[in-house]
Parts: sequence; C-alpha cells; structure tokens
Amino acid sequence: MTDASLTSSTSPVRRLLARPTTGAWVAAVVVLVFFSVQTDTFMTAAGAGVWLESASRFGIMAVAVALLMIGGEFDLSAGVMTGFTALWVGVCTTQYGLNIWVAVLLSLVVALAVGALNGVLVVRTGLPSFIITLGTFFVLQGVDLAVTKALTGEVAIQGMTKVPYYDSVQPIFGGSVEIGGGTFYVSILWWLAFTAVASWVLLRTRAGNWIFAVGGDLPAARAVGVPIIKTKIGLFMLTAGAGWLVGMISLFRTSTVQANTGVGQEFIYIICAVVGGCLMTGGYGSAVGASLGALIYGMTFMGINAAQWDNNWLRTFLGAMLLGAVLINLWVRKQAEATR
Repeated sequence: MTDASLTSSTSPVRRLLARPTTGAWVAAVVVLVFFSVQTDTFMTAAGAGVWLESASRFGIMAVAVALLMIGGEFDLSAGVMTGFTALWVGVCTTQYGLNIWVAVLLSLVVALAVGALNGVLVVRTGLPSFIITLGTFFVLQGVDLAVTKALTGEVAIQGMTKVPYYDSVQPIFGGSVEIGGGTFYVSILWWLAFTAVASWVLLRTRAGNWIFAVGGDLPAARAVGVPIIKTKIGLFMLTAGAGWLVGMISLFRTSTVQANTGVGQEFIYIICAVVGGCLMTGGYGSAVGASLGALIYGMTFMGINAAQWDNNWLRTFLGAMLLGAVLINLWVRKQAEATR
C-alpha cells in the first residue's frame, strides 16, 4: 500500500478524531450506559428530568465559558455572577418594592456592565484574565454576603412568591411540565437554544471567526484587522449575561436564593468546557462539546445520588475527568494538525 493510499484510507478517521466533540460524545454515551445499568431510576422520565435540569444550568454557563476560552480568556467570576444577579432581583423587589420586571432587566444591565468592566480591564492592562476575574469574584462574593446581610439581616432572600407579578415572570425562567411522571423544566429549552445560537455564531458568522482568531493567534488576528478589543469585551459580556440567565433560572425555580449561590461552580464550568474539547490555550473548542460536558456532569451528579454512593466521589470524578480531558484534547489537537 502506498503512502498516498494509506493517507486516503485513514484521513476520515483522523478527521473524526480531530473534531472537538468526539471525545465528549463517547464519554456521554459511556456515562449514560453505565448509570443506566447501575440504577433503576436513571433512565426513567423522573430520573431524566433531574439530570437534564442539572445539566441545563451548567450547560448554559459552560457554553459561554467555552466561547470565552476559545477566545483565549477565563472568567472566574462566572459562578458568583449567578447568585449576584438573583440577589439583585430579590433585594430590589422584596426590600424596595421595585417592579419585578424592572428588577430583572436592571440585573441584566448590571451583569453586562460587570462583564464589560472585566473585558476592558483585561484588554487595557494586559493582565491575565485569571487575575482580573479572580478580583471580580471576591468583590461580588463580598457584596453578596455583606450587602444582603446588611439589608435583610440574613444571607438569603425569601418570600419572592409574594412579590407582585411574580407569577408573570416565573414561567419564563422556572416553568415546568410533567411528562411521563417526570418534571421537565423550561431551563432545558433555554440550554438547547443557547447552545444552538452559540454554535451558529461560532461556526457560521464573522464573529465566530474572530473568536477563534483572537484565541488561536493574537498577533496574526491583529495583523488582519480582527477587532480584538471588541471581541474580547463581547465575550466577557456574554459570560456575564449567561450568569444572569442562570441566576434567573435558579431564582424563579426555587423562589429563593442564598448569598453563596454559584460560588465554586466556575471551576465546574471550565471542566465541562475542557471535557467538551476546549483547549486551555485557546483557539480550539466547541459549544456543542461544552454542552455535552455539562450533560456528562449532570448525569454523573444524578447517577451517583441514585446509586447511593458517597457524594464525595463526584469531586474525584471531576478531577479525573479534567485530567483525562486535557490529555485527550492534547492528542486530538495533534490529530487535527496532522489533517492540515
């Protein structure tokens, strides 16, 4: 067999392996089959409703974080942003009587402003986004705890169901339907829609090309006229906006919010993105892959509980999943380079 025929016969396999979602698809199927065998409730409608709801909240954030990582940056304030926006709505409505629709929209504006500030600080100072957003994380966490306690005397907001017009907003973010004995929340639709739009932007638009360019080769992107500042700031605003959406979903699903909501979850978002094929160095990844990473997490979280295992094993799984994903993604990247 000639070298040409060998290359021709193996190139389809290499092209498949070069896709950032390939490993995530395989892992998702393995986890699905494993817990389906281990538990009796995992594949029931009730069980599916639980792990899909969990995956949806993590999936929305993982997709936004994935796009930011493809653009070469990180946002460690992504997790605390979910609690910050929910607390904003809770305080404004229960303590000051602000119209709930106005409070929801104002919380979005504030979230986008914080995201824009993160982006401006990163591109103007040249400091690593890890440092900038770590500072934002502590600022927002302190505000969540100190301000909430100062205004309410507690570290949680309750009584949202008594707020006027609560019932007009709740179905949009926290609504659900019963199907086959399982509860399926509207957050699942938000997750699928967000993933679809992000995939379209990433793969079919000029903005998507800009995201890959600024994360893959910044000097080359600057040389061909890619709007680097606008792209990076936009990505930070996207992550903050996704945090707002998940914050609203959490608030209107449970009608309460704790001051520590979302703290620590930023690492789970990053893990989901990496498992989905994103490289830590930027310039490579997929919105669909990040969603699959969140699905894997959601299935594992519910599966461990359904199997009545010690919940501490979830952290062990996350660590192993991250290490495995990094090694696999490194190998996949080499396969991708070999197809060029």
